[in-house]
Amino acid sequence: MKFFTADTHFFHSELLGDYDFAPRDFKNITEMNETIIKNWNERVGESDTVYHLGDIALHFVRPEKQSNQDVFDLLNRLNGHLVLVKGNHDSRRLFKFLDGNNYRWDGSPKFEFHDVGTIIKLNHRQLILSHYPISLGIVNQIVNLHGHIHHYSVNAKENINVGVDTPEKDYLDYKIPFGTPFSENDLEQMIEGKRVDYLKRR
Repeated sequence: MKFFTADTHFFHSELLGDYDFAPRDFKNITEMNETIIKNWNERVGESDTVYHLGDIALHFVRPEKQSNQDVFDLLNRLNGHLVLVKGNHDSRRLFKFLDGNNYRWDGSPKFEFHDVGTIIKLNHRQLILSHYPISLGIVNQIVNLHGHIHHYSVNAKENINVGVDTPEKDYLDYKIPFGTPFSENDLEQMIEGKRVDYLKRR
Protein backbone atom coordinates (compact mmCIF):
# COMPACT_ATOMS: atom_id res chain seq x y z
CA MET A 1 0.00 0.00 0.00
CA LYS A 2 1.15 3.52 -0.76
CA PHE A 3 0.69 6.46 1.62
CA PHE A 4 1.37 10.20 1.29
CA THR A 5 2.29 12.97 3.71
CA ALA A 6 4.33 16.16 4.05
CA ASP A 7 5.33 18.88 6.50
CA THR A 8 5.66 16.76 9.62
CA HIS A 9 8.15 19.33 10.95
CA PHE A 10 9.35 16.98 13.68
CA PHE A 11 11.10 18.86 16.55
CA HIS A 12 9.88 22.26 15.28
CA SER A 13 8.91 24.04 18.50
CA GLU A 14 7.91 27.29 16.79
CA LEU A 15 4.80 25.60 15.39
CA LEU A 16 3.34 25.14 18.87
CA GLY A 17 0.82 27.57 20.31
CA ASP A 18 -0.23 30.73 18.45
CA TYR A 19 2.16 30.49 15.52
CA ASP A 20 0.33 32.14 12.59
CA PHE A 21 1.26 29.90 9.67
CA ALA A 22 0.59 26.41 10.98
CA PRO A 23 -0.34 26.37 14.68
CA ARG A 24 -0.38 22.98 16.38
CA ASP A 25 -2.16 22.36 19.64
CA PHE A 26 0.42 20.37 21.60
CA LYS A 27 1.96 21.05 25.00
CA ASN A 28 5.49 20.39 23.77
CA ILE A 29 7.55 18.91 20.97
CA THR A 30 7.72 15.46 22.56
CA GLU A 31 3.92 15.26 22.58
CA MET A 32 3.72 16.36 18.92
CA ASN A 33 6.43 13.94 17.76
CA GLU A 34 4.98 11.01 19.69
CA THR A 35 1.45 11.71 18.43
CA ILE A 36 2.58 11.65 14.80
CA ILE A 37 4.65 8.49 15.33
CA LYS A 38 1.75 6.71 17.04
CA ASN A 39 -0.83 7.70 14.42
CA TRP A 40 1.57 6.87 11.57
CA ASN A 41 2.37 3.40 12.87
CA GLU A 42 -1.25 2.55 13.63
CA ARG A 43 -1.99 2.88 9.92
CA VAL A 44 1.21 2.15 8.00
CA GLY A 45 2.52 -1.42 7.91
CA GLU A 46 6.13 -2.54 7.72
CA SER A 47 5.97 -3.36 3.99
CA ASP A 48 4.06 -0.20 2.98
CA THR A 49 5.63 2.79 1.23
CA VAL A 50 5.19 6.35 2.46
CA TYR A 51 5.96 9.25 0.14
CA HIS A 52 7.01 12.14 2.37
CA LEU A 53 6.88 15.33 0.30
CA GLY A 54 9.26 17.49 2.25
CA ASP A 55 9.94 19.37 5.48
CA ILE A 56 10.63 16.31 7.57
CA ALA A 57 12.03 18.10 10.62
CA LEU A 58 13.49 21.32 11.96
CA HIS A 59 15.83 20.41 14.78
CA PHE A 60 18.01 23.27 15.94
CA VAL A 61 20.72 21.59 17.97
CA ARG A 62 24.49 21.58 17.64
CA PRO A 63 26.57 19.86 16.54
CA GLU A 64 24.69 19.24 13.30
CA LYS A 65 25.63 15.57 13.44
CA GLN A 66 23.57 15.24 16.63
CA SER A 67 20.59 16.90 14.96
CA ASN A 68 20.83 14.52 12.01
CA GLN A 69 21.21 11.55 14.34
CA ASP A 70 18.09 12.56 16.28
CA VAL A 71 16.07 12.82 13.06
CA PHE A 72 17.45 9.48 11.88
CA ASP A 73 16.52 7.83 15.20
CA LEU A 74 12.99 9.21 14.96
CA LEU A 75 12.52 8.10 11.35
CA ASN A 76 13.67 4.63 12.35
CA ARG A 77 10.59 4.40 14.56
CA LEU A 78 8.23 4.94 11.61
CA ASN A 79 6.83 1.94 9.78
CA GLY A 80 7.33 1.49 6.06
CA HIS A 81 9.77 2.45 3.36
CA LEU A 82 10.20 6.22 3.22
CA VAL A 83 10.48 7.96 -0.15
CA LEU A 84 11.75 11.42 0.79
CA VAL A 85 11.27 14.45 -1.45
CA LYS A 86 13.42 17.38 -0.33
CA GLY A 87 11.51 20.31 1.14
CA ASN A 88 12.78 23.85 1.67
CA HIS A 89 13.64 22.99 5.29
CA ASP A 90 15.42 19.71 4.47
CA SER A 91 19.18 20.01 4.04
CA ARG A 92 21.21 17.95 1.64
CA ARG A 93 23.46 17.18 4.59
CA LEU A 94 20.52 15.49 6.33
CA PHE A 95 19.77 13.43 3.22
CA LYS A 96 23.46 12.52 2.96
CA PHE A 97 23.48 11.45 6.61
CA LEU A 98 20.34 9.33 6.17
CA ASP A 99 21.75 7.78 3.00
CA GLY A 100 25.02 7.00 4.75
CA ASN A 101 23.08 5.16 7.46
CA ASN A 102 20.52 3.56 5.14
CA TYR A 103 19.68 -0.08 5.73
CA ARG A 104 17.43 -2.87 4.47
CA TRP A 105 13.85 -2.83 5.69
CA ASP A 106 11.60 -5.71 4.66
CA GLY A 107 13.98 -6.48 1.80
CA SER A 108 14.36 -2.93 0.41
CA PRO A 109 16.19 0.23 1.48
CA LYS A 110 14.50 2.10 4.31
CA PHE A 111 15.07 5.46 2.60
CA GLU A 112 14.86 6.66 -1.00
CA PHE A 113 15.69 10.25 -1.93
CA HIS A 114 14.53 12.81 -4.51
CA ASP A 115 15.83 16.38 -4.65
CA VAL A 116 12.94 17.90 -6.60
CA GLY A 117 10.20 15.31 -6.89
CA THR A 118 9.11 12.12 -8.54
CA ILE A 119 6.25 10.76 -10.66
CA ILE A 120 4.23 7.62 -10.03
CA LYS A 121 1.16 6.05 -11.58
CA LEU A 122 -1.75 5.15 -9.34
CA ASN A 123 -5.37 4.27 -10.13
CA HIS A 124 -5.08 5.30 -13.79
CA ARG A 125 -3.60 8.67 -12.87
CA GLN A 126 -0.17 10.19 -13.11
CA LEU A 127 0.80 11.70 -9.77
CA ILE A 128 3.48 14.37 -9.73
CA LEU A 129 4.92 14.37 -6.23
CA SER A 130 6.69 17.57 -5.15
CA HIS A 131 7.19 19.71 -2.09
CA TYR A 132 6.04 22.94 -3.72
CA PRO A 133 2.69 23.06 -5.52
CA ILE A 134 3.06 23.03 -9.30
CA SER A 135 0.81 24.90 -11.72
CA LEU A 136 -0.28 22.25 -14.23
CA GLY A 137 -2.80 24.09 -16.37
CA ILE A 138 -5.44 22.04 -18.17
CA VAL A 139 -4.56 18.36 -17.86
CA ASN A 140 -6.32 15.03 -17.82
CA GLN A 141 -5.63 12.34 -15.24
CA ILE A 142 -2.63 14.21 -13.83
CA VAL A 143 -2.60 15.40 -10.22
CA ASN A 144 0.09 17.23 -8.28
CA LEU A 145 0.45 16.02 -4.69
CA HIS A 146 2.41 18.54 -2.64
CA GLY A 147 2.99 20.06 0.76
CA HIS A 148 4.64 23.36 1.76
CA ILE A 149 1.55 25.55 2.23
CA HIS A 150 0.34 23.89 5.46
CA HIS A 151 -3.30 24.87 6.15
CA TYR A 152 -3.79 26.54 2.77
CA SER A 153 -5.10 25.09 -0.48
CA VAL A 154 -4.33 25.82 -4.12
CA ASN A 155 -7.44 26.95 -5.98
CA ALA A 156 -7.10 24.28 -8.66
CA LYS A 157 -8.60 20.81 -8.70
CA GLU A 158 -5.33 19.31 -9.96
CA ASN A 159 -3.42 20.24 -6.78
CA ILE A 160 -3.87 18.24 -3.59
CA ASN A 161 -2.10 19.27 -0.39
CA VAL A 162 -1.18 16.09 1.50
CA GLY A 163 0.59 17.82 4.39
CA VAL A 164 -0.35 16.98 7.96
CA ASP A 165 -2.03 20.40 8.34
CA THR A 166 -3.96 20.32 5.05
CA PRO A 167 -7.51 21.69 4.95
CA GLU A 168 -8.25 19.25 2.11
CA LYS A 169 -8.73 16.43 4.59
CA ASP A 170 -12.17 18.01 4.99
CA TYR A 171 -13.08 16.29 1.71
CA LEU A 172 -12.96 12.98 3.57
CA ASP A 173 -16.27 11.77 4.99
CA TYR A 174 -14.43 10.49 8.07
CA LYS A 175 -11.78 11.81 10.41
CA ILE A 176 -8.19 10.63 10.53
CA PRO A 177 -5.89 11.48 13.44
CA PHE A 178 -3.30 14.24 13.11
CA GLY A 179 -0.12 13.18 11.35
CA THR A 180 -1.60 10.03 9.84
CA PRO A 181 -0.34 9.61 6.25
CA PHE A 182 -3.08 9.60 3.63
CA SER A 183 -3.87 6.24 2.06
CA GLU A 184 -4.66 5.56 -1.59
CA ASN A 185 -8.38 5.49 -0.67
CA ASP A 186 -8.11 8.80 1.20
CA LEU A 187 -6.41 10.30 -1.80
CA GLU A 188 -9.16 9.19 -4.18
CA GLN A 189 -11.81 10.78 -1.98
CA MET A 190 -9.82 14.02 -1.66
CA ILE A 191 -9.25 14.25 -5.42
CA GLU A 192 -12.92 13.63 -6.23
CA GLY A 193 -14.16 15.89 -3.44
CA LYS A 194 -12.01 18.78 -4.59
CA ARG A 195 -13.01 18.23 -8.23
CA VAL A 196 -16.70 18.45 -7.35
CA ASP A 197 -16.14 21.45 -5.09
CA TYR A 198 -14.10 23.23 -7.74
CA LEU A 199 -16.76 22.72 -10.43
CA LYS A 200 -19.41 24.18 -8.12
CA ARG A 201 -17.34 27.34 -7.67
CA ARG A 202 -16.54 27.97 -11.33
